[in-house]
Amino acid sequence: MLLLSCVLSIALAACAAPMLARVIGAASGKLLALVPLAVFGVLLSTLGRGDFQEPLMWMASFNSPADMRIDGISRLMALLVSGIGALVVLFASGYMGNHAQYGRFNLILMLFMASMLGLVLADGLILMFIFWELTSITSYLLIGFNHENPTARKKALQALVVTGAGGLALLAGVVMMGLATGEWTLTGVLATGDLLRGHEWYPWILGFVLAGCFTKSAQFPFHFWLPNAMAGPTPVSAYLHSATMVKAGVFLLAVLSPVLAGTREWTVALCTAGGITFLLAVTRGLFQTDLKTVLAFTTLGVLGMLVMMLGVGTELAVKAATLFLFAHALYKAALFMVVGTLDHEAGTREVEKLRGLRKALPITAAAAGLACFSGAGFPPFFGFLGKEYILKAGVDLATGAVPLLVIAVVGNAMMLSLMLKVGLHPFFGPVSKDTPKHPHEAPFTMWTGPVVLAALGLALGLMPTTLAGPFFGPAAGDILAADVDNKLSLWHGFNLPLYLSGITVAIGLVIYRFRAKFWALGRNPDLIRPVSADAVYDRCFYGGVLGFAKWQTKTLQNGHLRNYLMMIFATMAVLVIWKIDLVAIQPVLATVLPVHGYYLMLLAVMAAATAVVVVTESKTTALISFGIIGFGISLLFTYFGAPDIAITQIVVETLTIVLLFLILARIPEIRRISKRRTMLFDAGVALLAGGLTTLMVLKAVALEAAPSIAGQLGDWSYELAKGKNVVNVILVDFRALDTYGEVLVLVIAALGVGILMTVGRRAKS
Repeated sequence: MLLLSCVLSIALAACAAPMLARVIGAASGKLLALVPLAVFGVLLSTLGRGDFQEPLMWMASFNSPADMRIDGISRLMALLVSGIGALVVLFASGYMGNHAQYGRFNLILMLFMASMLGLVLADGLILMFIFWELTSITSYLLIGFNHENPTARKKALQALVVTGAGGLALLAGVVMMGLATGEWTLTGVLATGDLLRGHEWYPWILGFVLAGCFTKSAQFPFHFWLPNAMAGPTPVSAYLHSATMVKAGVFLLAVLSPVLAGTREWTVALCTAGGITFLLAVTRGLFQTDLKTVLAFTTLGVLGMLVMMLGVGTELAVKAATLFLFAHALYKAALFMVVGTLDHEAGTREVEKLRGLRKALPITAAAAGLACFSGAGFPPFFGFLGKEYILKAGVDLATGAVPLLVIAVVGNAMMLSLMLKVGLHPFFGPVSKDTPKHPHEAPFTMWTGPVVLAALGLALGLMPTTLAGPFFGPAAGDILAADVDNKLSLWHGFNLPLYLSGITVAIGLVIYRFRAKFWALGRNPDLIRPVSADAVYDRCFYGGVLGFAKWQTKTLQNGHLRNYLMMIFATMAVLVIWKIDLVAIQPVLATVLPVHGYYLMLLAVMAAATAVVVVTESKTTALISFGIIGFGISLLFTYFGAPDIAITQIVVETLTIVLLFLILARIPEIRRISKRRTMLFDAGVALLAGGLTTLMVLKAVALEAAPSIAGQLGDWSYELAKGKNVVNVILVDFRALDTYGEVLVLVIAALGVGILMTVGRRAKS
């Protein structure tokens, strides 16, 4: 169980994190980072084994396997999760090693890592969904780590609500997918070919799956939660935005492409949502001055671009998506850690206060420059390959090529300007005097991650086939369900994609040149905010849910017993009328109605007594009428051959009436406070409830799920228990433990009452 061991080892390390933090402090982060690093090595060693599965049956009676598997796309994601995870844990040891809750932070971060690793390696559909939800829960805890901050709590809850709602939709899609195919593993579902696309449930399955993936990867119109997730500490942002949760939706779309893609619904949904998300994100990023927020919008833009490429679905588009997923993880994690270093060493993330820091932070500046060049798409960096393939996919596309190329050129130009804003602006130009802290180079724990990832972006760009090919080819092949050539190269001669790339760079440099103009506009009141998706969430969804909850609580839990009973009776009436079968009751009525005259007279007397209780204003008359009803019930028990129950009823009724007469003087006077219309309505509800209860009893009599055991109990009572009273034998012999428990409860209650009375007397004395 190699794959399961990888997940469990990180989960066990998470459990040890708080204790290690208490014992060795910040050094615990260096020790914990070795665990995902070892997992990275183990997963890397599986490259020679190819694709394989680890079967594990879980809940066999429900046919729910907990298999795990590794193939091209899951191996790539698992390596990113574990490798970048190790560097983030190391970075966090320097960034927040002195935090009072550092152990708790590492606990949640490692659990999040284990959840994400389990998600990309899971083969069982239900197991995959469980890990999917665990990433939502642990990310909620990470985003809201600074729980004393109301903003952090609010943003964390927003992320949980949006992704949690999408998770419920995904669960419906997963269950329908399993029922439609008869397979409960991803491997089994992918082997069904065109079955899902031709199934009558396909539109529903696609809609539910897209809802889950779009909310997880923050696609329009669910894009608003991701920039707000910046409320978490910077190491959280570096990990969440580069290789983990926000890529989970893209990963699942890629995995399910062989069985869901290729239809008009798939193409339109993904291209529309992805294109809007891409342009909206990079446009809003131009006006931001907080570097973490800038990076958040660039992540959002890249996610939109990845979804759009998966929607296009051609071989070049899928290759572009795979390359950019890989490249983005490297440069984005590096840049987030760079921003964390700037915040830690200079005391601010505001881009307008950060200039000329290359001498104070030379290593960080070098890493930032390499990472931003890759993100901007400059050759010979790995990000350039991804951008080139996006342009190639647009050029190669016969239908819709122009809109795709326009989106790609404009969006990537703005992306380039944003990358330069983060990676170059803080380190060049005149030295800023506005930083709250005197900046100096960070410790090695904080610059190791950016340097390693930025250098990888350069190395993969220089030797793409050798270094990236073994991961890129199988991953793209799994998405396309076909063999894909591993060969990659930087130079393809002078062609249209190269010219478009040059135009992209030129436009991006112009936008970067006028960056201060956008910042000035961003300082103005946000006119879009009242109609933004974030505002719609606050006012309509979150506010609407709270408003409905308040109204519901005020209506259902208003402290009035009358209303409670009305709700109960009304609900019962609706359910009974909906389900009861009057036809099946008619034969029973024929056997019940022919009764003796004195039985009918007794019922008439009880009905009259009930009417007196309802209308009288005399306490004495009401109590006497209650007694008539109770003794009438005793006579009914006697009539139907249950003398024991009749005697019990007489004793209880007598005792109750006597006690009520003894405290008659303390009982408040009967007052009529309801209007006549209200009383008539209540009478109608009461008659309806009583009539429906009668119908339910008759329905129960009409049902016979199995032969009656009354005769068998009678035989057993006399032959085995030596008793002639069947009721007593049932209570004492057949249900002895039940009766013993009831008696024990009464004894305990009596002892409690006795003790309380004794305490009361002692207190008075």
